[in-house]
Amino acid sequence: MNPFLNRTLVSSAFAFTLGLAQIAFAQQPPPLTSGIDPAAADPAVRIQDDAFRAVNGKWLATTVIPADRKSTGPFERLDDDTQPQLRALIESAAKNAPGSDSANAAEAKKIGDLYASFMDEARIESLGARPIADQLARIDAVKTKAELGALIGVFDRIGVDTPFSANVHQDAKDSTRYVVDLGQGGIGLPDRDYFLAAKDQRFAAIRVKYQSFLAKMLTLAGEKSAAAQAKAVFALETAIARAQWDRVANRDPFKTYNVVAIDDLKTLAPHIDWTRYLDAAEITGKTGSVIVSQPSFIKGLDHAIATTPLSTWKAYFKTRVVTAYAPYLNREFVDTRFVFVGTVLNGTPENQVRWKRGVRLVEGSIGEGLGRLYVAKYFPPESKARMDSLVRGLLAAYQESIAGLDWMSQATKLEAQAKLATFMPKIGYPVRWRDYSALELQRDDLVGNVVRAKNFEYRRNIAKLGKPIDRDEWGITPQTINAYYNPELNEIVFPAAILQPPFFDARAEDAANYGAIGAIIGHEISHGFDDEGSQYDGKGNLRNWWTDQDRRRFGEKTKALIAQYGAYAPVKGYHVNGALTLGENIADNSGLAIAAKAYHLSLRGQPAPVIDGLTGDQRLYMGFVHAWQEKNRDEAVIAQVKSDPHAPGEFRANGTLTNQNGFYDAFGVKPGDRMYLPPEKRVTIW
Repeated sequence: MNPFLNRTLVSSAFAFTLGLAQIAFAQQPPPLTSGIDPAAADPAVRIQDDAFRAVNGKWLATTVIPADRKSTGPFERLDDDTQPQLRALIESAAKNAPGSDSANAAEAKKIGDLYASFMDEARIESLGARPIADQLARIDAVKTKAELGALIGVFDRIGVDTPFSANVHQDAKDSTRYVVDLGQGGIGLPDRDYFLAAKDQRFAAIRVKYQSFLAKMLTLAGEKSAAAQAKAVFALETAIARAQWDRVANRDPFKTYNVVAIDDLKTLAPHIDWTRYLDAAEITGKTGSVIVSQPSFIKGLDHAIATTPLSTWKAYFKTRVVTAYAPYLNREFVDTRFVFVGTVLNGTPENQVRWKRGVRLVEGSIGEGLGRLYVAKYFPPESKARMDSLVRGLLAAYQESIAGLDWMSQATKLEAQAKLATFMPKIGYPVRWRDYSALELQRDDLVGNVVRAKNFEYRRNIAKLGKPIDRDEWGITPQTINAYYNPELNEIVFPAAILQPPFFDARAEDAANYGAIGAIIGHEISHGFDDEGSQYDGKGNLRNWWTDQDRRRFGEKTKALIAQYGAYAPVKGYHVNGALTLGENIADNSGLAIAAKAYHLSLRGQPAPVIDGLTGDQRLYMGFVHAWQEKNRDEAVIAQVKSDPHAPGEFRANGTLTNQNGFYDAFGVKPGDRMYLPPEKRVTIW
């Protein structure tokens, strides 16, 4: 439990002030800096007209996106700093076989062995397609469509994208138990629109290139009539895409909660052999029902199985296997996949160097084992304590903000405060590290290692069924530069790696840090009260805790945000999807507002210092804009607006600021300025 929850608002705000003071002035106090980089700014652009370019304009004009990146910005730069640290830890593990029989030493050896298996290029080149021969033979051995269910179950376990997949998580309507969720998948382009938007010329060109890519993959798999098979596979994927729910529909937690008894699955989709699927997926006997996220998709898939020749399905599964495992095969496989996935879809000219890809593999396979090494070297205990203080302060500010809302009734406020009081912050790293003792990794078997690692993670999750909820589990690793909110556990999670520049700069006076890391903390808290998170209560159950009138008022505010962000077009002809990005936009707007409130609480009535000619509020809002500094390739932006619930950085910055009354006051924004919105059009929610 968070000790803040039983304290008063005053003592919590005080703790936050002390925490920031410790961060800013720890050990020997350096000269205060503004935390704002003037070299990134474009002095020719007024912040009142375009804050994103005023703060970042020169950086945008002079920065070249690295050849192995689809975009660049603070997240990518911090990742670039972290990867060599992880590489050194991994290479040390690879060189130093365990000097003892301790569990930690054995785990370090596994990390080293996995990385070494990836870096053994000579062996990988010599093997060609042989490492996936067993999987391809499994497909060739299929004689009837009844066996396709088993293929789906087996391939889902080893990380191959299948038409639907199993996910174990907390039951959204009974937070005391785990459930299996069956969710749609199975297409090789970023979103269904890439298949179905008939009039989009860019997507039409991608569809042609995708069929060529499928043909190349089938050729590498040893198929003789690859071009004809690729055409048939593409038609099948188009049918799968047509049956899929769009991403906005998938954001509705009530619509995607559909309990189906195991015995009733055959009624939903009679052409899928559910007994074979459940056996292969290792679900048989572990649960009496599943959650089917998109029932109409499963029906559409059933129709596709009934009407599509078995030969096409076999070719389809071969493309799925080869695409999934191409990164672990010889250069021809690697390059063929990258040219399409990396360059055609995302505009990235070059693949990452091999050692970086090796680090990614280790992170994805034994990530908490690597995280244990990372935390021991790069995340001292005092950093965790500092982040605890930051989070307590933002929670205190949120508590005050809810109390002062003018659009919400007292009954709903009480429920909101009760939910806020049960938030579970997780800072830095897990209290209990994951046990990898059952994971077998070998120095001379790369594809076998990947198969075993995928199976290990899948089985680890399936094994949760019937057991108590593990509230200490983490969804990302400590070395991940990110953060998240999980509504089912009502938790906010901040890994160790995010608490460093540019998101937190210990040399800077507090204001810019509130605008950066403070707004990120506020953002994650706000997800508990966005359009999706607000449908869960503090225990993680889907429950309407709102009065009808308050929910209507909330809906009116969110409609305005949908319209605002839907008007933004980062690439001509491709608009931000205001409905898809709604949750993130609520969190950005509310998170920054709460960060500003927390900053003012930290001042305890004293004026903020003026540094480099900038007031405290000016530095706070400019720090926020710095955090969303971003430059993207057009292809990547288009994929983002079609498939990602986050808007591009420019609109996360400018869109959010136009709704912040404090921004208008800080910079004297007035009618006629391009960043100006009339007060009645500004959206303030939390």
